Amino acid sequence: MSYTLIARLKLLKPSLTQLTYFNSYYNSSINNESFMSGTSTSYLEDMHRLWNEDPKQVHASWDVYFRGLESGRPVGSAYVSPPPMSVTVAGGKRPVPSASVDGALDENTIREYLELQSIIQSFRIRGHLAATLDPLNIVRGEHIKADRMQKHVLRHYKLPKDMNKKYMLHNTDYISGGEKSLSVAEILKRLETAYCGNVGVEYMHIGNQEKYEFIRHKFETPGVIQSIAPYEKRLILKRLIRAHGFENFLAAKYPSEKRFGLEGGEALIPAVKTMIDTASALGVDIFNIGIAHRGRLNLLANVVRKPLQDLFAQFLAVSVEVQDQGFRGDVKYHLGTYMERINSETKRPIVVCVAANPSHLESINPVVVGKTFAERMVIGDTDGNKVWSILIHGDAATSGQGVVYETFHLSELPCFTNYGSIHIIINNQIGFTTDPRVARSSEYCTEVAKVSSAPVFHVNGDDVEAVCYVMKVATEYKHKFKSDVVVDIVCYRKYGHNEGDQPMFTQPYMYKVINKLKPVSEMYKEELLKQRVVNEEDVQRMEKYTSDWLQDGLEKAKTVTVVKTRDWLDSPWKKFFTADKDPLAVPTTGASKDVLLKIAEAMSTPPPAFELHPSLVRVLKGRKEMISTNGLDWALAEALAIGSLLEEGYNVRLTGQDVERGTFSHRHHIYHHQSIDQTTYTPLHLVFPGGGKYTVCNSSLSEFGVLGFELGYSMVSPYNLVMWEAQFGDFSNSCQIIIDQFLASGEAKWGRQTGLVTLLPHGMEGQGPEHSSARPERYLQLCAEPETHTEEMPQQLYQANWF
Repeated sequence: MSYTLIARLKLLKPSLTQLTYFNSYYNSSINNESFMSGTSTSYLEDMHRLWNEDPKQVHASWDVYFRGLESGRPVGSAYVSPPPMSVTVAGGKRPVPSASVDGALDENTIREYLELQSIIQSFRIRGHLAATLDPLNIVRGEHIKADRMQKHVLRHYKLPKDMNKKYMLHNTDYISGGEKSLSVAEILKRLETAYCGNVGVEYMHIGNQEKYEFIRHKFETPGVIQSIAPYEKRLILKRLIRAHGFENFLAAKYPSEKRFGLEGGEALIPAVKTMIDTASALGVDIFNIGIAHRGRLNLLANVVRKPLQDLFAQFLAVSVEVQDQGFRGDVKYHLGTYMERINSETKRPIVVCVAANPSHLESINPVVVGKTFAERMVIGDTDGNKVWSILIHGDAATSGQGVVYETFHLSELPCFTNYGSIHIIINNQIGFTTDPRVARSSEYCTEVAKVSSAPVFHVNGDDVEAVCYVMKVATEYKHKFKSDVVVDIVCYRKYGHNEGDQPMFTQPYMYKVINKLKPVSEMYKEELLKQRVVNEEDVQRMEKYTSDWLQDGLEKAKTVTVVKTRDWLDSPWKKFFTADKDPLAVPTTGASKDVLLKIAEAMSTPPPAFELHPSLVRVLKGRKEMISTNGLDWALAEALAIGSLLEEGYNVRLTGQDVERGTFSHRHHIYHHQSIDQTTYTPLHLVFPGGGKYTVCNSSLSEFGVLGFELGYSMVSPYNLVMWEAQFGDFSNSCQIIIDQFLASGEAKWGRQTGLVTLLPHGMEGQGPEHSSARPERYLQLCAEPETHTEEMPQQLYQANWF
């Protein structure tokens, strides 16, 4: 039988082997080291993890011990004394043998310590299943919570009869709060508070001890959520009042307009603002936000601080600016924006951008992370401390849309990583008319996040203090560990999918409950009045400020006569369009023969002291012969084009499946050493050391996510050549949403221009119907517009720029 640490943690009751081991251990001559006691599981975890990585990282005794266990030896005979731990029990004394006949330690004491550590571990693993997350109390009513506590957490454990008996805890059991010992009753109470209150924490899947300790400290320490300062409480209330007031104002002024309001999920606004405040204090300067329709207008007004007159003008019959007639526009809850402002809490300048997006849910995710990546490259943010992605999802779309998975999967890849993103779920527990029970197969909508080992913090949206605390923790986690983190705000939707929809058709019971609820702003106001954190005058002042702000915005909106494209650009190209520059001017192109020969020489000459594959040596020899006869093939012509741009100082990026070598073994832009693993050579990196940067990188086996990423990258600067190549052109229809909704129509809807190049290799070469056509007729159809007769080349390039 093979014993592993995992198995020990999953044991629900101490086994006979364990008890026998403890008795024999305390009877032995080395019984002064209680390293296997129930109080030292975390220490044992650390030793076993390090030993698995490299046996040399641990003391020789641990190596002997774990090798013995792996080979199936009994626990007692596998043991050799490890370095001392000096573990004590309550009262500061070492465990001593009991007064039993055989001199062994009392079996009940051993069992109690094992049970106690197992209970603590079970709360960490399964406590979220008993958390009070649903503000409607439908999915997890008190009876369900009690049942789950019994079923998942405590069913298998035999607690001591004396619940007041005290035990010493390990120093990583932060529930002690610095106290030397706690009673069983107090331990259970603190565990329930930490893991089964209005916050549910999923983190035991991460596999990183430092991350474990960080999260345990943030949630197990007694009173952490309740320790919010009065100033912060007043700030949260002010933000809630503004969020709720905004929705009420629009409902009163434009009752028949679709706006996809945030009622029921207003906690999102103080949550995002708390995140931005915390991140700004940590040095973050730029925030790129991707959000669908739900709550978008509220976020634009209250978080981005978009001028209300611009926002309210979208509700009025305002015409498009004359010079922007090519701008067809879009519905108001799809528009993006870009704002530079001063953060009110940190007094630091920040940039907040909300990317324009279509109705295709979650398709904006890879676009935002691609944009973030490019901005990081521009400012030299090599470790993700300055530019962040915030992706705000819906619950049904998170579990239903595959692009969410694709985006998570890009998060740790070398040419795509932003060192984590903050993911926020507006979990209103419904998808249009579909209940979660028929919308997903998992307990939570967030299971997809585990692909990148992201911790998931579930929080009741009606406990706004808990929401804001969780957002602080998530922000600090992302900053410290540079990896994904997810906050699942469980809330509800006050009305139907849109304001004209009738939800009682399909969710009658849910909406009977919802219709009886007070807004979260009202409940929080009452709570703070009861705590005397605010008084009635404070509340009235906040409400009046909100009312005046909204009314003033409406009055200004009535004076707006035209909608200007530039007011809704999510990524303006500063200093690119100027009054003294003809936007249709065609620059002179071409490169000198000397430059082209230098590039050709680099692409046809084997690097010195670098072992190439014999077939690649023949390819390079063929290139050299071709150059000598003034010939070119596609691969060499492509290399010359890229190299000439690098010489002029332009950056070039090429990604896609297998682009480094090329699907057809034609490109070979990265050479691999045949004897030394992971040793490569990129010839175009060395041709013009002072020129532009060339990035060529194989992507994951994804079309939708990767093309979306490259689209976002291309939005940042017109001076980057960004290319995505399909493995075969036929496969480009896997990313048809990006092509249709962004590439083909983005400029008409949002004024969003991009120079993204898609390479779609195809041809009738007998490889079957899946490897024969990129269907160029579809692209021609997408760019079809009313016929315009134009003879000048600049106009032709502008009118037909797909090919």
